Amino acid sequence: MTSILGISAFYHDSAAALIVDGRIVSAAQEERFTRRKHDPDFPAQAIAYCLREARLNRRIWTTWHFMKSHC
Repeated sequence: MTSILGISAFYHDSAAALIVDGRIVSAAQEERFTRRKHDPDFPAQAIAYCLREARLNRRIWTTWHFMKSHC
């Protein structure tokens, strides 16, 4: 099983998405959990949600990608 955790943070609308074997299995924006519109903080709660939805733990993913805007 190949799993990729994508993370976007520190600009606006921070989020996480999880892809397993080429399929998007979960995705969420951090503002959904913090109730702060356009939350730029690290998406810790969105990451936890994605892993829970896919029934994965933090030690199992094979790759993670981080995107940070340079604007």
